[in-house]
Amino acid sequence: MNKYLLIINAGSSSIKFALYRTTASHSLIADMAGQVENIGGQPHFTVNGLDDIQILDRLLSASEARDHSGAINLILNWLSPSIQNGTLLAVGHRVVHGGQHYSAPVLISPSVLAELEALVPLAPLHQPHNLSAISALLKSMPTTPQVACFDTAFHRTQPAVAQCIAIPRRFADEGVRHYGFHGLSYEYIASVLPKVEPALASARIIIAHLGSGASLCALHNGFSVATTMGFSPLDGLVMGTRCGNIDPGVLLYLMDRHNMNSSALEQLLYYQSGLLGVSGISNDMRTLLASDAPHAIEAVELFVYRAGREIGSLAAALGGLDALVFTGGIGEHSAAIREQVCRQASWLGLDFDDSANEAASTRISTLNSQVSAWVVPTDENLMIAQHTLRQVTFDWDN
Repeated sequence: MNKYLLIINAGSSSIKFALYRTTASHSLIADMAGQVENIGGQPHFTVNGLDDIQILDRLLSASEARDHSGAINLILNWLSPSIQNGTLLAVGHRVVHGGQHYSAPVLISPSVLAELEALVPLAPLHQPHNLSAISALLKSMPTTPQVACFDTAFHRTQPAVAQCIAIPRRFADEGVRHYGFHGLSYEYIASVLPKVEPALASARIIIAHLGSGASLCALHNGFSVATTMGFSPLDGLVMGTRCGNIDPGVLLYLMDRHNMNSSALEQLLYYQSGLLGVSGISNDMRTLLASDAPHAIEAVELFVYRAGREIGSLAAALGGLDALVFTGGIGEHSAAIREQVCRQASWLGLDFDDSANEAASTRISTLNSQVSAWVVPTDENLMIAQHTLRQVTFDWDN
């Protein structure tokens, strides 16, 4: 009898999912993945099977997924024929914020759920949607174990000084500190790097997770030492629609000069800034790279400039650099951005290999480069599935 794990990644208006089949050797096979987009509007349901072959592409009526509960039920109904002759062992969830307490995945219980709900003020744009999917599944299948995997957990190994924000200590006591995000992606990359090159297991590494959301993480011996995102996913690099690092004085100016309240600032900083704000054209790097508009060129230059500066900062935190690793949508697929970022890092001893980069090779630096450069695809779903499998005990003979 087949045994399955369901992986859920819930956003504000979408739910992404993946179904994994387990084997007797505890390995995981991805049978399908999909998403319900535009929840609350006109939902769009897509599913891809093995080898990324699309097996469903359907526009739904608004009533079929007017909220996250409806979308969850749609997904469960679609998956039912695939798992009816097997067992759904557990559901694993990406949860953005684990706060100061959760540094590892955890089985969800009523008390855990209550603690995660208390963290909503730390991640008001993400946490409620993660938890709504958990609550919907608790109603649909109350006896099925659910596991929360946190985007902040991987960074809890950072030294205390790297997590500190220089404001009065009373705010730190209520949770205002640097947390870092994209942790599941960084954890996956850290787990596979020794297979890519054994020497990377103990190296000083910067991973560049470049996509619509973008950040860098400094690793040493496979552990997070520092990262560019801080209290929120707004900090650090320029992103698709997020500003990245910004002088707090700018916010005070906008509040005083333009009478912007917290809601207006939230819309500006999360959804109207970054590549979109600077270019005035698009938040999509592909569109900007194909454009000769001056503002599009400037947006790309700023993206690369900020990445180059932060690489220098993280190299200082590491006390040197042995390797630079690209991942994420832009990091994995944009040879032009990889080239520009690596050129910025040449002062660290990175000797870039143009032909390897254009061929999308795993290694994109020369063999004698002092700092090596690599392209490694990330897989957050698989990381969540592995965590979920470890959290759930069961009898393989059942």
